[in-house]
Amino acid sequence: MTRTQIGPVELAQLRYFAAALAAAALTVGCGGGGSSTDTTSTSTGTGNTPVAAPSPSPAASGTTTTTTTPAPSPSPSASPSPSPTPAPSPSPAAPTPAPTPSAPAPAPTPVASPAPAPATTPTTTDTTTGGFAGTVTGGGTKTAVSVSTAAQMQAAIDAYSGTGGLVLTYTGSFDFATIPDPCTQWKKAAGDIVEIKNKSDITIQGANGSAANFGLAIKAASTNIIIRNMTIGLLPGSIDAIGIEGQSGKYPGYIWVDHNTLFSSMTECSGAGDLEFDGLVDNKAGAHHLTYSYNYLHDHHKVGLMGSSDSDLGDRYVTFHHNYYANIGSRVPLQRGGYSHLYNNLYSGISASGINIRMGGYALVESNYFENANNPVTSRDSSAIGYWDLRNNNVTKPADFSTYGIRWSDGSSSPWANATAWTTTATFPVAIPYSYTPDAPSCVKAKLPSVAGAGTNLAKLSCN
Repeated sequence: MTRTQIGPVELAQLRYFAAALAAAALTVGCGGGGSSTDTTSTSTGTGNTPVAAPSPSPAASGTTTTTTTPAPSPSPSASPSPSPTPAPSPSPAAPTPAPTPSAPAPAPTPVASPAPAPATTPTTTDTTTGGFAGTVTGGGTKTAVSVSTAAQMQAAIDAYSGTGGLVLTYTGSFDFATIPDPCTQWKKAAGDIVEIKNKSDITIQGANGSAANFGLAIKAASTNIIIRNMTIGLLPGSIDAIGIEGQSGKYPGYIWVDHNTLFSSMTECSGAGDLEFDGLVDNKAGAHHLTYSYNYLHDHHKVGLMGSSDSDLGDRYVTFHHNYYANIGSRVPLQRGGYSHLYNNLYSGISASGINIRMGGYALVESNYFENANNPVTSRDSSAIGYWDLRNNNVTKPADFSTYGIRWSDGSSSPWANATAWTTTATFPVAIPYSYTPDAPSCVKAKLPSVAGAGTNLAKLSCN
């Protein structure tokens, strides 16, 4: 058949079918019936929208023929009309949200975790020491000055006039794990000691999480001093952690040592003798009216003395209350003369001797808890013995010794005396000038370890 033999109707029908076939081919090519994983369909995105074009294709044949009525004859071609419905197929283009994985951007929020870094400093308005120190205000409400080294602390004290109030917050740190051998540490030259001398109204407080490898000394006519929330340990050389002493006929007093953690090591170092790490809380040479409370003192041979020698005597008044002594050798305290009141302390693990009252001293030993202790109350190693008044401790009679692991040994020289009968040898001769309510020894045992020492936010024992 020649071209001239095709009528206008036949020509229109052919063009109609050709357009329908072209539309179908376009639909398949653009992913209308393909897989959602087809890379061609996802790569062009907007290319799927032309799929709707086939519907008007019969009128767009481009011929001069205006007869479109014959279209009903190819009714079968109506099948292509559904082809536009695949238009929803662009939904696979939803992968465009793929960029949303960038949402992890919020992840940086964990940066907030460093918040604890600038450790907080516990505060209190409590100025009642619960001991012979009476009311101690230290630097009061003065704005705290932050220091992070011994040198900075000393410089701040040196620059202070000595009255009016100074509050120092220690924020420094020290990693005690860097000292693998305690004996090597002890053999080093004496370490730094920050000194308060002839100055008053000072508070030194550690920020929670701080730690120091230097000592503190309060000397001469220094009064109204608070040392609180400090962690001090494994000091180089033979120096005290916190020492209080008179000098040049001037005597420090009204000092409060509260909520500190102090320690060294129970390792026996060859040649160390009495000088191994020296004392944690020594007071001597006329120091008076002191209160030691809520301290955690552990792993140390000779914890603290009152009086440096048998000639260092005086009417010193010292209170020890709510202190936790763990794994120690002796001197809790070693008392030469004077008067001490010891209440609500926990003594757990004493290898040599505990409360050692000598040279005519008197001690009121009240509502304490003793366990696993050698010679917990004794008088030995001086030319004169001292005296004790025992009241309401967990040990009440010799029959309790085996229950609580109490053991005794003789003194190495005369005179000496042990509390083996667990009876009072002299009534405490001084009236207690402060108000206090002793807690039950059983509560001291159960709860004191959680509130004693630094980093406890100055918590206090509650036995209710």
